[in-house]
Amino acid sequence: MAIDNSVNVSEAPERESMEFDVLIVGGGPAGLSAAIRLKQLAAEKNKELSVCLIDKGAEIGAHILSGAVIDPRALNELLPNWQQMLPSELTTVTEDRFLLLKEQKASRLPLALLPASLKNSGNLIGSLGQVCAALASQAEKLGVDVFAGFAATEILYDDEGTVIGITTGDMGLDKSGNPTSLYQPGMNLLAKMTFFAEGCRGQLGKQLIERFDLDSGRGKQTYGLGLKEIWQIPKPQHQAGLVVHSIGWPLDSRTYGGGFAYHYGENLVAIGLVVGLNYENPYLSPFDEFQRLKTHPSLSAFLKGGKRISYGARTLVAGGLAALPELSFPGGALIGDDAGFLNAARIKGSHCAVKSGALAAEALFESMNDDVIDYARFKTEYRQKFERSWLYRELHQTRNFKPYMKKGLYLGSLLFGAEQLLLKGRTPWTLKLKQADHECLQEAHNFQPIDYPKPDGVLTFDKPSSVFLSNTNHEEDQPCHLKLKDNHVPTKMNLPKYAAPETRYCPAGVYEIVSIEDQPKLQINAQNCLHCKACDIKDPTQNICWTAPQGGEGPIYQGM
Repeated sequence: MAIDNSVNVSEAPERESMEFDVLIVGGGPAGLSAAIRLKQLAAEKNKELSVCLIDKGAEIGAHILSGAVIDPRALNELLPNWQQMLPSELTTVTEDRFLLLKEQKASRLPLALLPASLKNSGNLIGSLGQVCAALASQAEKLGVDVFAGFAATEILYDDEGTVIGITTGDMGLDKSGNPTSLYQPGMNLLAKMTFFAEGCRGQLGKQLIERFDLDSGRGKQTYGLGLKEIWQIPKPQHQAGLVVHSIGWPLDSRTYGGGFAYHYGENLVAIGLVVGLNYENPYLSPFDEFQRLKTHPSLSAFLKGGKRISYGARTLVAGGLAALPELSFPGGALIGDDAGFLNAARIKGSHCAVKSGALAAEALFESMNDDVIDYARFKTEYRQKFERSWLYRELHQTRNFKPYMKKGLYLGSLLFGAEQLLLKGRTPWTLKLKQADHECLQEAHNFQPIDYPKPDGVLTFDKPSSVFLSNTNHEEDQPCHLKLKDNHVPTKMNLPKYAAPETRYCPAGVYEIVSIEDQPKLQINAQNCLHCKACDIKDPTQNICWTAPQGGEGPIYQGM
């Protein structure tokens, strides 16, 4: 159950307010595309429309992390000249390689045997954060009010239960929640329509899904944790446009996941690992598995003599069409990863996010009459526009990917490959996952601890030095944004039963078990938090709730 920060506006404390026609929470590709499309439509129809977009990052793009191989289809539709707005050129994919890894060997799979979803011809490699920064600049030119550094922490409702906006978080509170000399109260941002585009496992999106029962009858949502580094490598080892994907080692065959290495820019390689958070072994550490991956000869050959220049991690929503919730509710809608628009089979979501934002914007315009929004009509228009779009067809074709992969690497790959190659996804069945990721974790007595090698500081690294490269910063004297429903659960339940898995699934070393007066206690190093939200998803007792800290805090990713 989510910690519900909803507020009835008639009972809310006195705060300064601002009103807009449309409010967008989140400055990722979904939120920005919705803002841009709204202003485009307003200009086409010669209509005044006030649009505000807020983002919790210190600047637009600061919290954006993606692989990133970008399918440009949706951006080309939205802004045909979008690439001309970027500070540097994106790299066109020139070659696909797909590897099955054993500990010291690699088998290259023939491209003819791969489904179309795993091929990247026509796609681009680069920084999604830079793309978002460019989209934000375009949105501002169109008249959107873009405010970075503001975290939405509460949902505002009217007396009938309709969403009417959000409250931004207070700033300048001490650890006990008391105002300091730097105190600044949050503001009420009010709107006729609020789009929630917070990204994967959005704090407010999670509350909305629960409050309005938006996932009723859907399959269980599932997530992955993506870890990524950027390396600058010697020029002879760089192959501009090369896209490498891998499955197998270092993960066992029951654990979904895969590695990637993308060559782009000026001798840059983005290398990473995605681990499905429905894994069973509580001793598994996604961060350490990623460090092991880099030691494989097929990948370490790229990195030899190079320099690691950036690190980050974030979760990605992967349940696909069968887990997609109802998209709207009175006063608002979910777009992008807040809803679950990501194609896990393609390992891509930015094009899905952009398209969903544009579709929501178009549905809103068709539901407005003299500045009055017909919410029932909007619900129908948004759903129908999605179901008639190429986005729906794409997600429908790969809808069974995650349920198949739950059957294990080899059987799952065989079933999905056969479905895609022989039937092109046109099967009469739609499979649904029946377990949430936290329910998949097994008790520690069923497994042996994993002895991960110590980092060498050349190819493999520890968490503190990695977090340093993410430019993460939080004011220490503030209320902890990682909330425990019950302070006793970590040591009374998670430690004896699951061997304190939070100390391993977190990719930033936020959680530690320490001894105080000979008694174990969970120590939360919230200042290290990358805002990946793995804890909110994977905690087996669902005792940890991720909430937004003060606006502007967290990572400031460079080129991710």
